[in-house]
Amino acid sequence: MCGRFASFSESQDLADERAIAEIAEDARLLPPSWNVAPTDPVRIVVERAAKGSEEVKRSMRLARWGLVPSWAKDPSVGARMINARSESLLDKPAFAKPFAARRCLVLADGYYEWRKLSLLDAGSTGSKKIPKQAYWIHPARSGAAVFAGLYEFWRNPAASESDPDRWLISTTVVTRPASDSMAPIHDRMPLVLPREAWAKWLDPAVRDASDLLQVDAPPLATLPVGDAVGTVQNDGPSLIEADPEPRDPEPVLV
Repeated sequence: MCGRFASFSESQDLADERAIAEIAEDARLLPPSWNVAPTDPVRIVVERAAKGSEEVKRSMRLARWGLVPSWAKDPSVGARMINARSESLLDKPAFAKPFAARRCLVLADGYYEWRKLSLLDAGSTGSKKIPKQAYWIHPARSGAAVFAGLYEFWRNPAASESDPDRWLISTTVVTRPASDSMAPIHDRMPLVLPREAWAKWLDPAVRDASDLLQVDAPPLATLPVGDAVGTVQNDGPSLIEADPEPRDPEPVLV
């Protein structure tokens, strides 16, 4: 699963690289984060026609991480829908409709995963708590990562027509079985889309993008990092620096 990621690249740089025509002001002003957690605001890319127009534009928007179905009674359900398993998208009512009509790109610079270790690697106290090693996983080449995502609109029934916040845009990250290189760390990973898949994934005219669920991810690199990322209050570039004394006795380096 993907439960934490980092998004710190400048919005304009991301827009230039991805041929994004418009950047919503709230997306432009979103501060960088090296520790994005569920329910945080995140930047997504969508292709939609403006109201009253047939012209489809690619734009960067802000969405809350954790998809809230349009039929939900309140947005709290989104905290349990940060990920959507690629194998069961069509089986889940919350994801099936967005998969057909509201696909997006979730912009990230990389993500974190925790590798479970043997109790023998706990190192001292005799605690029976399973030790874990945090890893920073990011594109092996230059540039940010692009996660396949879905998005949805939820209307607050208690808000008035004039309330600018009556609509909530939320998103989820599509996950898949881990690749051979990532499997030693965790059995799941985000669906990282290569550049050649972006246009089809975003195109609202494409009703079935199932073939992209099997696309090979761009090369990824791994780096053991410290425990600080496990606390949501911690943030900053130091979170993606190498752990000088990794707990993992055999670090997975790709």
